This record gives sequence, structure tokens and C-alpha cells, in this order.
Amino acid sequence: MLLTPITQRVLSRELLDVLIRAGLVAVLAVFCFRIFVPFLNLMVWALILAITLYPLQVRLRRTFSGKDGMIATLIILVAFAVILVPTYLLGVAVANSIEHVMAVFKAGSFRIPPPAESVANWPVIGQRVHDFWQQASTDLTGLAQRFAPQLKEAGLAVLGTVTGLGAGLLIFFVALIIAGILMAHGEKGHDSAVQIASRISGPENGSQITDLCTATVRAVAQGVVGIAFIQMLLIGVAFIMMGIPAAGLLALAVLLIGIMQLPATLITVPVIVFVIVTKGVNPSTIIFSVYVFIAGLADNVLKPLLLGRGVAVPMPVVLIGALGGMVTGGVIGLFIGPVMLAVGYQLFWRWVRDQSPPERALETNQAQAQEQIQEPAQDQIQPQIHEQKQQT
Repeated sequence: MLLTPITQRVLSRELLDVLIRAGLVAVLAVFCFRIFVPFLNLMVWALILAITLYPLQVRLRRTFSGKDGMIATLIILVAFAVILVPTYLLGVAVANSIEHVMAVFKAGSFRIPPPAESVANWPVIGQRVHDFWQQASTDLTGLAQRFAPQLKEAGLAVLGTVTGLGAGLLIFFVALIIAGILMAHGEKGHDSAVQIASRISGPENGSQITDLCTATVRAVAQGVVGIAFIQMLLIGVAFIMMGIPAAGLLALAVLLIGIMQLPATLITVPVIVFVIVTKGVNPSTIIFSVYVFIAGLADNVLKPLLLGRGVAVPMPVVLIGALGGMVTGGVIGLFIGPVMLAVGYQLFWRWVRDQSPPERALETNQAQAQEQIQEPAQDQIQPQIHEQKQQT
């Protein structure tokens, strides 16, 4: 069919209109993203907290006769108390410890006991550890001056970490408030999520993808908190039995560090060093050090066991998504990674299993044609067999 000049002009004009509209939509999307991106982490955290805490609101709805606003407010207030009280006690304990250490250093009464002779017999590193320990016990000031640049860098790193933790905690509290608002409108939020997922992936997939994302976020959150709680118990019991000062607060610090997906060795290694320095090297301190160090690494074993429970995808998918998301996106990536990988996994296998109607019709026609070819052949074979039997 040949196009007339008038038809070509009409098509060109329509194509130009489509391109202009697409460009305007793209510009609008870019501006909206640039305006929203400063609040992206905050809103993602709020959504994760709302999804994680919403089952508790559903349970309390029976007691409070469906007053969603009051239930959400109560949950957020309890969450604030649960987080603020241990954080305050931990901060006070750390501040008191720093003041005590500074007072001891100013008074000149801090002394490191000399190492035992058996330390020098340790394989590979024994002599170096013995010499370093011996110098620390005899000339601590000279040793500090020797490593002053390294100590300065380490202090700046610790200060930056503490500042980052404070900013992260503030964002977490604001996200908790927003999560309460989202939970108060949980039903509408769920319906909106189903509509968006249905629009993107089709009406037949919308509800399933929404439920999959919700279950994945809850499984990862419960796995993270559960693993941190188990580590706190394992390490806290050892601290109490060894008589470590402020053992309870250190155990709470292990819990908070585990929730933030930082290694528990940030707490266990300094405590091991403190025990060895103050109590020397003996069987009890060696057993304590080995046990606490292994307990600090227990999350590497517990994550494959607890992550992904209750999710309709294989556990390795959730685990790989959590680890990959953690590497690429930090703590938020720990939740986003499994969700994206789980949704992609489900859509991929649905695409593999589902076939379009033309393909199914083609397979049906081929099967029918094959049957029609086989039936005449059987009709010809049957009389031949009958004649052979009669001749026999």
C-alpha cells in the first residue's frame, strides 16, 4: 500500500506528537526523581519498618476494635522505648569508660602486666607478640609515640563511625514515625501496591508479586533481628561468666551492631584483648577467647539457616540477594537485594513455564496431525494381521 503525501504528513505529525509527549514525560520523571532522591533512603526504611511491624498491628486490631491510628502510635512509642533506653545506657557507659580511661592515663597509674615466657613459644608470631607486649609493659609512652600516626588515623576512623551511627540512628527514628503513618493506612497501602504491581506485570501477577515482596522483607528483617538476638545471648553469657565490666551493656551493643549488619567482632575482639591483658594467658582465658571469637562469627552460619523462611523462593536466592545487596547498597541493600532477586526469579520461571496461545495451538495441531497419520497406518495393519491369521 502506497502512502500519499497527505497520509505521510499525518503520520509524521502523529509521530512528532508522540515523541514530544514521551520527552515531556521523561523530563517530568527526572525532575520528580531529583526532588525525591534526598528522601529515598528515609522512605525505603519507613516502608521496610511498616511491612515488618504491620503483622503486630493486625494482631492488636482485635483488642482495640480496629483503631488503626491508635494501634500504630502505640507500636511506635514502644519501639522508641525499646531502642532509646539501651542506646542511652550504652552511651552513658561508653562515656564513663572514656572518662575513667583518661583519668587513669593522666594519673599515670595505668600499667600493662608483663607477658609470660610461654608467649614467646607461640608458633610464627610468638616472639613478635612477646617483644611488643614487653615494650608496652615497660615503656607505654614511647610505644604510643611510635605509633602516633596510626593511632591518630584510627581515632579519626572511630570518630567518623560514631558520627555516622548517630546520623543513621536519627534517620531510623524519623523513618519509624513515617512507618507508623503508613501502618495506620495499611489496607489502602496494600491495595495500592497490588494495583501498581498489576499495572507493571499484569493483573494475574500483581497480587502474587506484592505478597512475595512483603514476605521477603519480613523474612529478612526477622532473620536479621533473630540472628542478632542469638549472638547477643551467646556472647552475653560468656561476658557475664568471665566477669567482664558492663557485660550487659556490651551484650546490648552486640545486639545493636548485629541489627545494623556490622560484625560482632567489633565488640568481641577488644574484649578478648582486654581479658588477655588483665588476666594473662591461661586455659580459662584461651577457652573464653576462642568461644567468644567463634560466637562473633556465628552469623555466617545462621544466615543461611534463618534467612528466606516463609518465602516462596529457594533459600539460596534470598541469601545471595541479601549478601549482594549488602555489598552494593549497604544495610538498605540487605532488604532490597532479596526482594528484587526473588521477584526476578518468580517472573523468570513464570515466563519459562507459560506459553502463548499460538504456541499451544500449534502443539495441539501437531499432536492431532500425528494421531491422524498413525490411525490410517493402524487401520492398514489390522486387516493384514487378520489375513495372516486366516491363512495360518
